Amino acid sequence: MIDPHSLFLISAAVTAVIALILLIAVYKLNPFITLLLVSLALAVVAGMPLSTVVHSFEAGVGGTLGHIAIVVALGTMLGKMMAESGGADRIAHTLIAFFGEKRVHWAMMVIGLVIGLPAFFEVGFVLLIPIAFTVARRTRTSLILVGLPMVAGLSVVHGLVPPHPAALLAVTIYKADVGRTILYALIVGIPTAVIAGPLYAKLIAPHIHLPAENPMAAEFVDHGKERSLPGFWLTLFTILFPVLLMLVGSFADGVSAPKSALNEALHLVGNDDMALLIGVLLSFYTLGRMRGFTRATILRFSNECLAPTATITLLVGAAFCRIAASPRPSSAWRSRAMCRCCCWRGCWLRSCGWLRVRRQWR
Repeated sequence: MIDPHSLFLISAAVTAVIALILLIAVYKLNPFITLLLVSLALAVVAGMPLSTVVHSFEAGVGGTLGHIAIVVALGTMLGKMMAESGGADRIAHTLIAFFGEKRVHWAMMVIGLVIGLPAFFEVGFVLLIPIAFTVARRTRTSLILVGLPMVAGLSVVHGLVPPHPAALLAVTIYKADVGRTILYALIVGIPTAVIAGPLYAKLIAPHIHLPAENPMAAEFVDHGKERSLPGFWLTLFTILFPVLLMLVGSFADGVSAPKSALNEALHLVGNDDMALLIGVLLSFYTLGRMRGFTRATILRFSNECLAPTATITLLVGAAFCRIAASPRPSSAWRSRAMCRCCCWRGCWLRSCGWLRVRRQWR
């Protein structure tokens, strides 16, 4: 049975999430300022000593950003190289040709899963929207049947698979193993994407009738010659290489003696920061130099992609979690508060992502 204090904490967390959404969506307040204000208010309502509220928030932001900022920056660079080199287009075209026109909805789900691994949801969405319109036009397939599986694939990896911010935050808080988290996330996420994507799209597509003329689709009509694209297997290897390194690091103790030089080396390259760094450096060559980009162009790509990550990095860093975990007389209070506030923060991150996409398409 839930005691009254725990019920109060849950109610406070729910109210905080609702306040966040209202302040951002209705009152148009900056998301970072909103999160800062609501987090401080939640700390006061939950009974934290006023002298420790601000310090706890600062410590939480600093501790979280110390790891997540690196991952977000490196992951964004990898996504940028994939986009600029045409790697996303190559993966999409190859998978569509492999699955065939009759199973294009399955192809779009797989494309969403693969492209979503190194790219944020909104980045993958923007990358794949032209492909979705083009595929729907060429195969004479409903845009619902093409777009919904794509979005399902992107959503699953964005919400469940590190190094995406929400999943990585949970890994950091609970000190979970990144490789095993990726493995379990795929075990849960792939069936979820299948149900929410191809199966659901196949069910509802006959009942949704879209207008014959779509002004946005006209923007994505092919013009002139298609640009030269990188090879499919090279692109796929580059994207999945950091994931493979993380998995190797997770199972290092099973293939080498603990504390040995080999074991420590496997753990080092399997660390998510190191794996992504190696993956980004590899992409500079396979998707950069091999595609004819100069060093100056690659430098420009890596610099350009960092600016849009500032907001999401600050938002991920500004957490309820440190507020909830700060010292209180009861250790049970701290445990329950951290668990429940982390849970509601995950809900907020998903809501905030939906709001950002909604704003972009207004």
